[in-house]
Amino acid sequence: MDCLRDWPEAVVRVQSLSDSGAATIPDRYVKPPSERASVDPGDMVRIPVVDLAMLTDDVANCEATVMAIADACRHWGFFQAVNHGVSPGLMRRAREVWRGFFHLPMEEKQRYANSPKTYEGYGSRLGIEKGAILDWGDYFFLHFLPLCLMDHDKWPAFPPALRETNDEYGAALTKLCRRLMRAMSIGLGLDAARLPMAFDDEGVCMRVNFYPRCPQPELTLGLSAHSDPGGMTVLLVDDHVTGLQVRKNDSWITVQPVPDAFIVNVGDQIQVLSNAAYKSVEHRVMVNAAAERLSMAFFYNPKSDVPIGPIRELVTCDRPALYRSMTFDDYRLYIRKKGPRGKSQVHSLEAA
Repeated sequence: MDCLRDWPEAVVRVQSLSDSGAATIPDRYVKPPSERASVDPGDMVRIPVVDLAMLTDDVANCEATVMAIADACRHWGFFQAVNHGVSPGLMRRAREVWRGFFHLPMEEKQRYANSPKTYEGYGSRLGIEKGAILDWGDYFFLHFLPLCLMDHDKWPAFPPALRETNDEYGAALTKLCRRLMRAMSIGLGLDAARLPMAFDDEGVCMRVNFYPRCPQPELTLGLSAHSDPGGMTVLLVDDHVTGLQVRKNDSWITVQPVPDAFIVNVGDQIQVLSNAAYKSVEHRVMVNAAAERLSMAFFYNPKSDVPIGPIRELVTCDRPALYRSMTFDDYRLYIRKKGPRGKSQVHSLEAA
């Protein structure tokens, strides 16, 4: 891939900055006033909650659930999924092992330091622009599928239960994503297999985000505003600390997580495939002075070298193709080079 092999500057771990006890944050993390987090009047609104208890593998016979999913994807781009079939015990164990990793000594974590070539491993920045304003967060990025990219040796060896727990978690969420994809396809008026077929084959990866305590949370963000470049994201958030904000019209809404729920959001690839029937929506992450926060973003993406454009059946005389085609490999280079930049990337695909 067309990407630099090394970071343009020495990487500083945000956790180290937090642990230093400094009363201020470095200038590199101070956002322009227009980009800083705030609480809007619209914050009293809640994103949809969808009960998946009746969503079986035979999604064609789950009309009410399918319509609830489709409605959320059309009007919000986000929803909270409850009764999704993933064990709450597994969700808790996954959070616990990853929190354990981020609390290991720095020299142990540094064994997995990543590079911008693949982003795989322990990282502290997105984007390779020298002098860029950075986000207040560290992360660990890894692959599940295709199997040729998954390498257990690149996953942390400690805590001892991490690799086994991560395998179990990845299998459970991949199964959930396959059900959701079929439901989203029917919600577009297509056959259940049509949207998955457009992916050709699935690419599955995960970024575990760790947002340390911040002495000046009003000046920075844990993750800048962006829409996800992939297909669909299933997010497991911290069970004690809020931080995710979703843009709705001109307001930023702080998500209040439902216990044992996943937060599901549409990515840019599904917006393109659906010809904008489903919307990928900007979101960002606030940080906290009193508490650290951990989240696990599970990305379900199309095969990376297949051109992705509007599905033929969704292109009509009244609604022509709104986007030109591009492979996911080429598409994700944007965020890997420039970091999160709102929805500027998907807008660049709009047909003339």
